[in-house]
Amino acid sequence: MLALIAATPAMAAPNINVGAELLRVILSLVGIIVLILVAGWLSRRLRAHGIQSSRRIRCVETFAVGARDRLLLLEVDGQRLLVGSGQGGMRTLHVYDAGAASSTEAAQEVAAPAPVFAELLARWRRTP
Repeated sequence: MLALIAATPAMAAPNINVGAELLRVILSLVGIIVLILVAGWLSRRLRAHGIQSSRRIRCVETFAVGARDRLLLLEVDGQRLLVGSGQGGMRTLHVYDAGAASSTEAAQEVAAPAPVFAELLARWRRTP
């Protein structure tokens, strides 16, 4: 039995092209990363379209006053509210009438300068 095992030639190792295998692995990794980025972009786009039509409360703008204190400009059923948020809770500071909200929004749209690249990047990062 041992003679039979010793007599059979050892199996030759398969000839593997290392460069081609490395290229295949790198291309697969790049393809997976691209698929993840595309899926994230699509989910953001689809989620953004669905939320705007179904929600009654929308946060127009936030401003950090201190480490834990914030001012929130909210739009609720077409009416804008200025709300203060801090350690003590939340308080309504001012209620804007409907006419003033639309006129200030129109003025901002007309006078808005072209955004800088840093602003575009910051918007893209925080887009839900």
